[in-house]
Amino acid sequence: MPSRTHSAPRIAVLADSDTRWKWGALTARRLGPDARLDGYLLRGRATPTVRQLGEVGARADALREIRGVDFLDLMARGAKDGDRPGCDVLVLACVGGAVQAMLHGLAHAWRTVDPAGARRPVVVTGYVGVVYEKLADGLLLRHGADVVLANSRHDAERFRAVYRGVGAPDGSVVECALPFLGGAPYEEPAAAERERRPRTVVFAAQPSVPEDREGRTYLLRRAVEHARRHPDREVLVKLRSKPGEHTTHIEELPYQKLAARIPGGLPANCRLVYGNMGEVLDRTDLMVTVSSTAALESLHRGIPTAVLTDLGIREALGNHHFLGSGCLASWDQLDAGHRPEPDPEWLARQGVVRSVGAPPGRSPGDYEHAFDAARDRVAELAAADRLPPLTPYYTARTAPGYLPGILARHGLDPHGAPLAGYRDAPQETGGLRQFARTTVREAARGAYRHGVQRVAPAIRRWGQL
Repeated sequence: MPSRTHSAPRIAVLADSDTRWKWGALTARRLGPDARLDGYLLRGRATPTVRQLGEVGARADALREIRGVDFLDLMARGAKDGDRPGCDVLVLACVGGAVQAMLHGLAHAWRTVDPAGARRPVVVTGYVGVVYEKLADGLLLRHGADVVLANSRHDAERFRAVYRGVGAPDGSVVECALPFLGGAPYEEPAAAERERRPRTVVFAAQPSVPEDREGRTYLLRRAVEHARRHPDREVLVKLRSKPGEHTTHIEELPYQKLAARIPGGLPANCRLVYGNMGEVLDRTDLMVTVSSTAALESLHRGIPTAVLTDLGIREALGNHHFLGSGCLASWDQLDAGHRPEPDPEWLARQGVVRSVGAPPGRSPGDYEHAFDAARDRVAELAAADRLPPLTPYYTARTAPGYLPGILARHGLDPHGAPLAGYRDAPQETGGLRQFARTTVREAARGAYRHGVQRVAPAIRRWGQL
């Protein structure tokens, strides 16, 4: 990736959860395989723990936790004092509101210290996985970045249509693929191997789909019943986080607590597991989920994959995204031995090329070129002498009743400048002060999680009496 300087290229990633860190860091590696990667974890309710970061497995040359306003100051100081503000490329791997706030904050910071735009980095953003809800909302919150990555041909077409629909430029949309697809292609176990190890069925649970206790209890019960019906199989319930940890979505009813209430407990051939999804897929013979992005990882490797219809095919569940995929099935069908067969054309449109039996006209190696266009676009922008100012679609004129609230939640005024008191708040400098602040912050996180997981559901139940 060319740079305006002769030093090694540098990429910074700002992420606000474990899954977004995974997407951001691996996207950075795809864009600049030899670049230095500096990671910043946006401080908030979903800031990943050390365990979550280790499970994700995406490494950085440096990694630190930071507030949004401090990150903006860091970028501004670099633009003022150096040739580049600490990086050549900046990947914003955050929820839409945070991306919008950073775009306005960065625009203000860089406009203040370098009106000509000669020193600012290329700003890249995108989505962590399947985009099945809030398409227009999420896309318009990401508008203003130099590059908005679409994980498939299907997404690229939808993204451009949304931008054109509001009269916003759509040239920032670039088609690529999910950066974490990979792993060895699946091969049906031979008879001798099946005798050595049981067939492994993996149910990939999701933090917020479904949301209600009845739906989550039902799905877990069916996975347990599948294990009891098939004692020769191993059924793994793959969980994203441990109780008290947060990921991209809030999990009010952790499966761990529901599993503890299963009558008779979990059978010997059914257990809860954590770990890197790629490593879990290494031993998977059937992937089962409602709408998890894990389904795309599984399909890419040619693993039989089922998207459950038991709770209906509904936008709220996200499984409507898989219409036409050939993967929709119920637990009853899976209990009876059904193995879904995906549609090749659907796979191609979703940016998923199976390692075995690739769709006509495509080869298993096509995925290796999925990032060529994005890499070329970013390199072209990084080599430019000047870049235009960041110009998000949302402004005080286009969204006066929406944008100020988003910016305020991240400590910014309607112009993208830090609100009074945010920038000047005492920083953690180490020693007793840092210990005290860390302790208070962790206590606050614990109280928040308790409210989400215990108090809020109880209030909702009382309201239904």
